[in-house]
Amino acid sequence: MSPSKVLPVLPVLPLVEPDAGPPCCPPLSERPLTAEEAERTAVMFKALGDPVRLRLFSAVASHEGGEACVCDISDVGVSQPTVSHHLKKLKDAGLLSSERRGTWVYYRVEPAVLAAMGALLTRAGAA
Repeated sequence: MSPSKVLPVLPVLPLVEPDAGPPCCPPLSERPLTAEEAERTAVMFKALGDPVRLRLFSAVASHEGGEACVCDISDVGVSQPTVSHHLKKLKDAGLLSSERRGTWVYYRVEPAVLAAMGALLTRAGAA
């Protein structure tokens, strides 16, 4: 590049996380949820309303490194096909994401999901 050419200064754009999970709703104590917010939130809580799903979600969320191989979290007292069914329900609700690596599937809870659920249950102004 010759010294006489001046490159324009481009603005720095903020990073946007692709599909970062469900958008965060306001705290329940701030205002009533809209019908759309209530539908979206109910799907998440309905998925967590099953004890096996709650255990699987907790196992993934608390696993070292923030993700867990299905081979490491399958010991929840049900058969492997039932574990797969419950993990699919958690994925469909937007609570988990997954990635296949060879023969195993690794699951992770997106930080935005935990933040959204936490914010929803936080008292307005307390954060």
